[in-house]
Amino acid sequence: MAKAKSAYFCTACGFESARWLGRCPSCEAWNTFDDVPVLKPVTSSASRAGAQPLRASRPVALASIDDAQVARRRTGMREFDALLGGGIVAGSVVLLGGPPGAGKSTLLLQLAGALARDGARTVYVCGEESAAQTKLRAQRIGAEPALLVFAETNLRAVLEALERELPQILVIDSIQTMWLPEVDAFAGSVSQVRDCTQVLMEFAKRTGCATFVVGHVTKDGAIAGPRLLEHLVDTVLYFEGDPSGEYRIVRACKNRFGGIDEICVFAMDDRGLHEIADPSALFLAGRGARPSGSCVVPTLVGQRPVLVEIQALVGEAAYGTARRLAANVDAARLAMIIAVLERRAGLALGGHDVYCSVAGGLRITETGADLGIALAITSAFRDRPLRAGTVAFGELGLSGEVRVVSQPARRAAEATKLGFTRTIAPPGAADVAAAIQLAFD
Repeated sequence: MAKAKSAYFCTACGFESARWLGRCPSCEAWNTFDDVPVLKPVTSSASRAGAQPLRASRPVALASIDDAQVARRRTGMREFDALLGGGIVAGSVVLLGGPPGAGKSTLLLQLAGALARDGARTVYVCGEESAAQTKLRAQRIGAEPALLVFAETNLRAVLEALERELPQILVIDSIQTMWLPEVDAFAGSVSQVRDCTQVLMEFAKRTGCATFVVGHVTKDGAIAGPRLLEHLVDTVLYFEGDPSGEYRIVRACKNRFGGIDEICVFAMDDRGLHEIADPSALFLAGRGARPSGSCVVPTLVGQRPVLVEIQALVGEAAYGTARRLAANVDAARLAMIIAVLERRAGLALGGHDVYCSVAGGLRITETGADLGIALAITSAFRDRPLRAGTVAFGELGLSGEVRVVSQPARRAAEATKLGFTRTIAPPGAADVAAAIQLAFD
């Protein structure tokens, strides 16, 4: 009997190799390659049951597609609907990832209960808990008792059972616990995660069932399993921030039916997750008169202006090499801003440690926060607070100029709504030296 061929996959990132490697060339992790037999392609549950695809067998004109096929279903959570792009699209697959304890299962159980309450046929597949444990959690958060719960990890058995009465909403918690009997690998392996996701995609597109999938994350914060997992699904949502805190931030990292980098903020208590309608007020809550090293920035998260407080601390370096530490700010961007302040604004920061963070746990990735970071560092270095009621935004160039960023009117309007009276931004602040002078005058 011929021996089955094997392939080697990195369990950290999913990189495939024909031979075993000690170090993954993709993610540079050590001793992460597993030997997985290469089997025949997995046949879908539709072909096994003899069901015919519901999709058209030939190309059709875009204008002839029925609008009802692309209608969105509201979840009852307005902020979460906006995160998805306006609601749930039939046949879409949404991947929700995050660290343990962030609230992934709680959020999807609340979502499934709300949709079941509205009359949608909703099935919650609990692979990590028993049906009794899921009921206890559902009672605690007040989920709809009519919600259908399926305690099973054999994905083939799940889909064959659902073929008899197709649901409109399906929740898989989690993809790492699902397995297919025809794949010779353990649950959670690269092969199982990849093939299970492919089978779920085929089921969702063929039946129009909107599917939500929980994904575990690695120690580096990426979703465990092959990178192909994120390419297959339609939407990828991540929990950000400290999972031990009171607030949870969910960010859309990929969305075929809406914008990316949109966020939804939740407050967690013993009754579940509750939406925060005004994130700006949350991130600035309890902010009175601030000492030096603080600057409020109207940043743009997706299409929504959100006010955040950037804090900086500057102190003399205890050792020969000064430290630059960033929390929720790009470290490379911080180093560039410090270099610009040294060269273009005359701040002697070379012998000082610089620490910079965003209060509240929201990670800032856009360049519009450059000027706010620069002013916070300058304020900490001079030990002088900025003028009260001041916000600042703008992109910092290497020659010291401050460039205009997108949607300045919306940023300024959000700041005015929360009581800020002074905005430092281009063209008034043409360069970083002029912006610093305006901030302290």
